Amino acid sequence: MTEHETTTANHHTAAPRATDAAAIRALLERGAAAWADGDGTAYGACFTEDATDVTYVGTVYHGGEEIGRAHQALFDSFLKGTRLILDITDLRFYGTDAAVVVTRGDVRKGGTPEQGGKQGKLGKLATYTVVREADGRWRIAAVQKTQRKPLMEAVSFRFQPATRPAAN
Repeated sequence: MTEHETTTANHHTAAPRATDAAAIRALLERGAAAWADGDGTAYGACFTEDATDVTYVGTVYHGGEEIGRAHQALFDSFLKGTRLILDITDLRFYGTDAAVVVTRGDVRKGGTPEQGGKQGKLGKLATYTVVREADGRWRIAAVQKTQRKPLMEAVSFRFQPATRPAAN
């Protein structure tokens, strides 16, 4: 993960926010490490008990236990030997115990996440809602994953330039 994220402090000093941002980055890194290890239990532990995971193919999983169990089946088959690569593009806090994290990412086969020193194109976007639970640890309460469609974006931007986001 890179250091591209921005943080918006809501009535708090920068030091606690920097600590929280680091904890959230570490949470997503733990999830990526569990993915690389093919460890569904550890992956599921990154989520709250009542979490929602909406995959980019439209499957909806509920709760860390189900998310971990389903991902273990995927790690043992379709996702065997893959790595989850994430690049945080935005991190915004809402109060003291909630944040929204937007990432670009992808799932890659093989050992190293980088190809020739570069990540290559990251074709998926994910929006995470993370919360600080009663034990003080940050966990994922919800994630929505989307496959990016650059050609469709280009067509939209060409014919309706007002659809282009300010930060693209």
